[in-house]
Amino acid sequence: MKITGIEAIPYAIPYNHPLAFASGSVATADHVLVRIHTDEGVTGVADAPPRPYTYGETQVSIKNVVEELFAPQIIGLDPFDREKIHAVMRRTIHNQVAKGTVDIALWDLAGKALGQPVHKLLGGWTDSMRVSHMLGFKPAQELLDEALRFGEDYGITTFKLKVGRRPLSLDIEACRVLREGLGEDVELYLDANRGWTANEALQALQQTEGLGLTLLEEPCDAKEAMSRRRLVEKSPIPVVGDESVPTAGDASRELLSGGCNAICIKTARSGFTEATEILGLCTGLGVDVTMGNQIDTQIGSLATVTFGAAHEATSRRAGELSNFLDMSDDLLAEPISIVDGRISVRDLPGVGAEISEDKLARYRTDS
Repeated sequence: MKITGIEAIPYAIPYNHPLAFASGSVATADHVLVRIHTDEGVTGVADAPPRPYTYGETQVSIKNVVEELFAPQIIGLDPFDREKIHAVMRRTIHNQVAKGTVDIALWDLAGKALGQPVHKLLGGWTDSMRVSHMLGFKPAQELLDEALRFGEDYGITTFKLKVGRRPLSLDIEACRVLREGLGEDVELYLDANRGWTANEALQALQQTEGLGLTLLEEPCDAKEAMSRRRLVEKSPIPVVGDESVPTAGDASRELLSGGCNAICIKTARSGFTEATEILGLCTGLGVDVTMGNQIDTQIGSLATVTFGAAHEATSRRAGELSNFLDMSDDLLAEPISIVDGRISVRDLPGVGAEISEDKLARYRTDS
């Protein structure tokens, strides 16, 4: 089998309302659908979510890197020769989302060619994941109303609260209102998206002591190395590296330097191959992992479920899988469902992301 072509198709789908957090906000999913074609008629599919305010990649840069740099060197290779393909992509620095998307499309292609679901090829631990829902920047009562609604409608019992605002009292109040309104049985954790300094994060932890928070994700910029190490040493809960750990090398640096003591894995920026390397590093060192979301579409969320459900360690915690509910539409032919707080893998060859050609034609921006 040989790769005969690679497409990078830009498209845009509006969100029902803008999503706001410490590192930026989004009103439209300006993503790129990547397709890898072969001479045997098997095609692999994956979705690339550009996040210029976090990783520097844009819709245009992802399309250009995939089609102009990667494709000419990858076309003609066997899609099962992933190491050769990764060697090609490593010649270009950064561009993690572009690389990760090509990798997921290769795994999707491999699963289809072998007639096997990718979650089984990766490990096959379980067939579903618990869902964590992200709560963005809103007044405290609105956050509680949203959490109660998602608990009632979808059975979700884990919530990630976006924090990093100033004054700190805004987020402290949100934590207290949510805990009082949701009760002790609901898991609640924080993500500051580098919005605070390390000392502000420590102050926030002190003021929320006793609320049963379970994790603090990316509280400050990793460049704030000395204060961040102090924060990790003093924090009563794990401090999770996210934006600072897109690669296995980054994860090892942050863990070994004391910059964090847990890791968020996002398949959108690592693909399945490097995500496996990061996971192995974490399990070897005995640190917790979470499955994160890059404001993914249903295609991206399905990829997260595929990887997360494949491994025991990534299945322990709820994965961030519900951001697609904020989108006005999606490209999947068969939408994802959240049932009793869980999303199931698709027991189909590949990742199971069948694209609606009608919707792709409607939302693509290059035609």
